[in-house]
Amino acid sequence: MPLAPLLLAPLLGALLLVATAAPAEAAGYRYWSFWRATDTGWAYQQQGPAVSVPPDGAVDGWRFAVSPDGGRDAARPRAATGFAAVCADTPAQEGRKRVAVVLDFGTAADAGSTEAPPEQRTACAAVAPNATSAEVLAAVAPPLRYDTNGLLCAIAGYPRAGCGEQLGGAAAAGGPADGGGHGGPDLGLIAGGALVAVLAGGAVWQTRRRRSS
Repeated sequence: MPLAPLLLAPLLGALLLVATAAPAEAAGYRYWSFWRATDTGWAYQQQGPAVSVPPDGAVDGWRFAVSPDGGRDAARPRAATGFAAVCADTPAQEGRKRVAVVLDFGTAADAGSTEAPPEQRTACAAVAPNATSAEVLAAVAPPLRYDTNGLLCAIAGYPRAGCGEQLGGAAAAGGPADGGGHGGPDLGLIAGGALVAVLAGGAVWQTRRRRSS
């Protein structure tokens, strides 16, 4: 076997490892997450609000924030208000259920714009027994805004624009998603350029070797 491939193989392998070793940036999303209060705290809701039917006496919670995809690790509502406190001034009615709603509009850092988030607030909805959480929310916090796929984008008109934007790790640190720079060269491009250089050098070496033999 020619000497050049023997010398090049380990180097090429090392360059390929370098090119693939850069960790993937953790993706986050700016969105409204949906929760329900339990005896032990907030529980993330796997069902969407258009499907979930809260029972009488339930507490639905909503939090706008930048959170990872997957739900359970999303930012929870910061308030821990119970049903009795929220619905104390809303008397029970025959044929209606009462559902407490906690709205946490997040922080200025969550907003991702110059739009100031509203203060946290609570409300008590008196709705039909079969009303979904989406209907509960519409009763106490209009206007709601949805995208074409049915994703809830805004509660009480907040935010005015955007819907579930994906943000990478670079965006959180001032990367391209928020108008900043990369902050450094791309490792994959460097490794790819080095690989091309090595292959070119090997080809030149082989050509000179053939001419001299």
